[in-house]
Amino acid sequence: MNQTTTKPVATLSLADLRELVGLNRDRMDRFFDQWLNSTPILSDYEQQALTRLRCNYENILESSPLEEVVKLVVVAPLLDLAGFYQPPFSIRTEASTELTLIDEGITLTGSIDVLVVQQRFWVLVVESKQSKLDVTSGIPQTLSYLLSQPIEAQSESTLDRFGMVTNGREVVFLKLQAQQPPTFTQSRIYQVVETQGSDLIQILQGLKAIGQVIAEHH
Repeated sequence: MNQTTTKPVATLSLADLRELVGLNRDRMDRFFDQWLNSTPILSDYEQQALTRLRCNYENILESSPLEEVVKLVVVAPLLDLAGFYQPPFSIRTEASTELTLIDEGITLTGSIDVLVVQQRFWVLVVESKQSKLDVTSGIPQTLSYLLSQPIEAQSESTLDRFGMVTNGREVVFLKLQAQQPPTFTQSRIYQVVETQGSDLIQILQGLKAIGQVIAEHH
């Protein structure tokens, strides 16, 4: 009997995913160029909340905040403002994942920082990193989580799965099409504290847009 090797997804690179599962990047997909077109303008309350979020993060930035602080100060308020703490959505934290690649004899394991679900469907996978790390370092890990979504949690009406990576200073969004071979699209990198707030506004609008996409298919 062939033994299966267990490997943590945190050790994977995009090159590893390309070799293991044939993952491709689609640079022609215009989703992230168009996704904010139908998102409503933020209310005064939402804009004030984002200003407070940015000030809070700037206040702790000098201490090079760890991952848990990034989740508390940046991720949690954004998910709240995006409506992901209210029905029909719910939140899971430190959700264990496993992806077995039979032909390669490898099982990829990991733990998702924050998972937004609607019933059993995975709405959004959130991976947070320490502020001193490059935000793109979390992309392979997040894509691995999206690939590991259980069959019973998948939707028959859409193949799109979404992820967000943040180190507190920056945010990048991902969209995975779980076809064969799987294909992903990547947004530009949004700045949380280095702009006058326009990027932070678009980050929240982007989260709301993901919620709308899922709602349209359920």
